[in-house]
Amino acid sequence: MPNLKDIKRRIISVQNTQKITRAMKMVAAAKVKKTEARLRASMPYSGELVKMIGRIFLAKPEIEKTGETFRKAIDNYPELLTERALKTAGIIVVTSDKGLAGAYNANVVRHTLRRIKEFEDEGKDYKLFIIGNKGYQALKRKLNPERIGRFYTRLPAVPTPGACSVIAEDLAESYVNGEIDRVEIITTCFKSSLSYEVRAWQLLPLVFPSEEEKEGIEPEMLFEPDERNVLKKIIPLYISNTVYHAIIEAATSEQAARMQAMSAATTNAGDMIKILTIEYNKARQASITQELLEVVNGAEALRG
Repeated sequence: MPNLKDIKRRIISVQNTQKITRAMKMVAAAKVKKTEARLRASMPYSGELVKMIGRIFLAKPEIEKTGETFRKAIDNYPELLTERALKTAGIIVVTSDKGLAGAYNANVVRHTLRRIKEFEDEGKDYKLFIIGNKGYQALKRKLNPERIGRFYTRLPAVPTPGACSVIAEDLAESYVNGEIDRVEIITTCFKSSLSYEVRAWQLLPLVFPSEEEKEGIEPEMLFEPDERNVLKKIIPLYISNTVYHAIIEAATSEQAARMQAMSAATTNAGDMIKILTIEYNKARQASITQELLEVVNGAEALRG
């Protein structure tokens, strides 16, 4: 027969866990609203930036390597816009520093491993740039650590353009130095508080609509003061903003996944409490019945 004290102890333990998961759900829900608001606020700017740079490239600006010395690799737009034969691909993987978010990090890692397998089947090499401790720890166990170029952990809870510009500079430096010939981003795209999707897209070299895909008639574009200065400003801005947008979408998806995971954990804890309560009542009834039987048997023995 189950021990009543043990069952009671388990019920109290599950109740305490339920309080924690309920509190974490509420915290995650508040963070989802905050990060989603930040994401929504950044979308008009990012969308217009993509449209603007697309129009610039439809105007077919002249991109020449003049031998100019650039202070930062991300300013070296001629190299960043040069498409090379793919030998080594750079993959930036966006995960979280913290767990308790259900299958969020596992989904990103699984998609990354699948993409790596595709590169290996094609005979291509790869180099990883990992954001988030969970992704770094998982991929370090599954892959050769030499394949991990850089990793970034303990980023600000609220992504900032400054932190993202550092990552963008590292990517540009590896591309300009010839260490990698393409940069792809694997991250999660936020759809709603109930769903997100793991996606991958190419960041470098930049890919824009061709002349055939052009819609309507675009007016002639004039560059002031000149094409070189415009491209030198717009290309770093586009790359940094793309990295920032990817990270902020991942942060929003992470909080949404954590809210769902904590909601499911709270519900499961409630179901377990019900099962344990029924088990406790059954054990208690069995204990009372056993005591009554002992009293009756003792009385019968005294009569005899």
